[in-house]
Amino acid sequence: MRYLIKLTLLFALLFLYKPLFAQQDSIALNDLVAKANKIAEAMPIEKVYLQFDKPYYAVGDTIWFKAYLTYIFNEPSQLSKILYVDVINSKDVVVQSLTLPVKDGTGSAQIALAKEHYGQDSYRIRAYTKWMANFDQAYFFNKTINVGDAVNKQVTTIVTLNRPQGKNVTASIIYRDAEGKPYADKKVNWYVSVGYDDIAKGKGNTDNNGLLTVNFVNEKDADLSKANLHASLVTGKEDFNHDVSLKTIASPMDVQFFPEGGNMISGVPGRVAVKAIQPNGLSIGFTANIIDIDGKTVATCQSEHAGMGSFEMTPQSNRNYKAVVTFADGTKDTYPMPRIRATGFVLSANSTTDTSRIFIRISADSSHFSANQGKTFYIVGKSGQVICYAAKTTLNTLVSSAALPTVKFPTGVVQISVLSATGMPVSERVVFVKHNNNLTLGVTSDKAVYPNRQKVKLNVSAKNNITPVEGDLSLTVIDETKVPFNDNAETTILTSLLLTSDLKGHIENPNYYFRAANKDADKHLDLLMLTQGYRRFTYYEMMRNRLPQINFFPEQGITITGTLRQLNGTPVKDGGVTLQIPDKFYTTSTKTDAEGKFSFKNLAFADSAKVVVSAKNNYNAKNLMLMIDGFSYPGITKNPDYADEHLNIDTIMPKYLANSKEAFKSSRMLDEVVIKAKAIKKQGPSHADYPSLAGLSNIDARIITSDMLKGCANIFMCLQTMAPGVTYDNSTMSFYVNRDYNAGKRVPMAIYVNGMPVDVNYLSSITANDVESVEVFLRDALGLVNNLNQTNGVLAINKKTPPQGTKISMQDLEELLPQPNLAKLTPKGYDFPKAFYSPKYTVAGGSFGPDLRTTIYWNPKVITDATGKTVVEFFTGDNKGTYKAIIEGFDKNGHIGRTVYRFKVQ
Repeated sequence: MRYLIKLTLLFALLFLYKPLFAQQDSIALNDLVAKANKIAEAMPIEKVYLQFDKPYYAVGDTIWFKAYLTYIFNEPSQLSKILYVDVINSKDVVVQSLTLPVKDGTGSAQIALAKEHYGQDSYRIRAYTKWMANFDQAYFFNKTINVGDAVNKQVTTIVTLNRPQGKNVTASIIYRDAEGKPYADKKVNWYVSVGYDDIAKGKGNTDNNGLLTVNFVNEKDADLSKANLHASLVTGKEDFNHDVSLKTIASPMDVQFFPEGGNMISGVPGRVAVKAIQPNGLSIGFTANIIDIDGKTVATCQSEHAGMGSFEMTPQSNRNYKAVVTFADGTKDTYPMPRIRATGFVLSANSTTDTSRIFIRISADSSHFSANQGKTFYIVGKSGQVICYAAKTTLNTLVSSAALPTVKFPTGVVQISVLSATGMPVSERVVFVKHNNNLTLGVTSDKAVYPNRQKVKLNVSAKNNITPVEGDLSLTVIDETKVPFNDNAETTILTSLLLTSDLKGHIENPNYYFRAANKDADKHLDLLMLTQGYRRFTYYEMMRNRLPQINFFPEQGITITGTLRQLNGTPVKDGGVTLQIPDKFYTTSTKTDAEGKFSFKNLAFADSAKVVVSAKNNYNAKNLMLMIDGFSYPGITKNPDYADEHLNIDTIMPKYLANSKEAFKSSRMLDEVVIKAKAIKKQGPSHADYPSLAGLSNIDARIITSDMLKGCANIFMCLQTMAPGVTYDNSTMSFYVNRDYNAGKRVPMAIYVNGMPVDVNYLSSITANDVESVEVFLRDALGLVNNLNQTNGVLAINKKTPPQGTKISMQDLEELLPQPNLAKLTPKGYDFPKAFYSPKYTVAGGSFGPDLRTTIYWNPKVITDATGKTVVEFFTGDNKGTYKAIIEGFDKNGHIGRTVYRFKVQ
């Protein structure tokens, strides 16, 4: 592999300002580098970036995206051939999951935002490989995308949540109709709940502006981070119900202090970075006075950018310090400073004064210097997993300085560490190295201004410095007039692969640091390095061989595994198992191992394909049973970018939603017409047909009909989002009653298919076309089902029955009965990309309707040739204004690039 060549580590001498280090060869240093090298080879880190066609969407849209999968030095990953993409709503429920085939480090697909499955909400797109699931989820790709609804909502809301004053909580809701008129003097019933517990409730009437004010007292000191405000507007037609999470006001202002190098050392001057965060996750400006135990101000600090600032002070171990912080909203609070250590090192770094070198300074207090004078220490610079700079030194002075040449490091986050002779870190600093060596992408058009429905010709070029390269790129062209967005807030291939993928926590406006040469931006980027958490593998873990446990290996294709047993449970050795994909006329066979386990690897089939696994060809096959393993999904963690979620989505994309509404009207779709006629009552199967479920009450049932399941390929995936009052936990692979689950009662629901109890894995074998209805019972009043199974709640799936009078053969009858030695599956297959529709206005006077597209063109496979060039063509739409073309991508050597090009349509 190419990246292994790059793991040849260079040992460099430090450029000294003072003769304070004595350098020499070191076996211990070689051991350290060898360990790092071995980890880089055995556990290469994969990164994922997704480029989307737009920054936000509306219900009914399609999200188009391309995935870039990389590993060492951002080269196209050769490890994994499958990428998983999850869509997770603001309640942390998986709405949809996609499986993408990856070739040469890329894949593409689309997500249809059908109204049956999506509503107005903030959705998180999470992307990862199975290999990445071995490590911290903080390094999965995550992006919050807001989805509005211009068509299906008859009521819009503007919600304001105020920070609690003691136990008093205030919220306001403005209600308006689809035309923007206020719902004046309308009754609203509301309550606040945490799980099953209602902590407050009330009612009121909106004023002339449609405003309702909600006030309540949190008498029970409930955890507001898990609380929801439920409000119901009585409109006179159909009540409008909606929920508002209170998590954004659940905590006070958060102020954190980050001493440079890791610690504040008594008697040693040092820099301390400060970061202030609001409860909603966004930054806030501040001024701070650092006060000692006598009330004397020893330092002051003011935020410079995104709630970040820094100050310098010389702390004393016999003094306690606190910070009196005044925030930009006028509020004030006091925070304790980090503990002062009596002795130690302080490592400081400067990478902004001279971009060709990283200046470092190591300071020690006199006591620490006396105890460690002449002892060996190491200075190590690491980019990702690769040690790019390493030197052995001895401590000779209290303050020592050196310069590390940045040419030793690639562009990106660099971790500089001072290690003890045993390899343990004593002080660390993270810096960002910028080289202007990214892939240079160029875009030009044949015209500067175009009329409506005119062909556009874009010339695309890709170079590495001045050398043309074959680039694998993706291009989106949007109508920026209808899709305005803050350029600084964009997530790009550069911000993702070079910055956010190596840091923990939310980074506000990441593209601000990459848009153009800007000394202020570089200074603020260094502040970000001081205040953001960075830990891939620490040296402490590495030297003690405490590395992540590998539970998943890189996937080269879809795998189906299971076990073959006798009916008495005994594993069957050397049993024959056959897998068929009838639609592809594909058949393959394998043998079981000593434990009865079998595996079919490197399969490729589309999502919703039917797969048959059989053990019928074995001797005594009637006494054999197949057990198919389920798929393990990573658990759902808190959205790391919850600050990008919005309470009032209508207000952040008004132009876009107005255009969506106009486009919907112009499509001449008819509103639903209610025809009153005498209906023929249809008798479908239900739980009451089966004695095992006869104790369940129809009153408690919530029914999902077959019509509601249209467009659903796999019943297992659809129930995760469609079952009302139900949540699914990936870690336990079980369904739960939502309110009980949130309250801590983690007892799974019982699942029945046609009156027979089944486990959750069985659901993967059922297609939605086979289902007549799903009855959801959030309680079992008599307890006959739940007491028997030690469960809580019931999912009763009723499959369709053949029409009356239809004759079936004995073989067909046997097919309807459970066959232990045969498994019919609908496993999660690949989601293949569809073609983006781009109209061609080549026929004069052709009959075309209004063209109000906001994504004018999308192409996930723009490939430059050996000369570094290619051409793309498309037509403009009916909207006038500025069109914005964004092109991103990489080459085979890991050079990544992005450029933006704008042109006018008049």
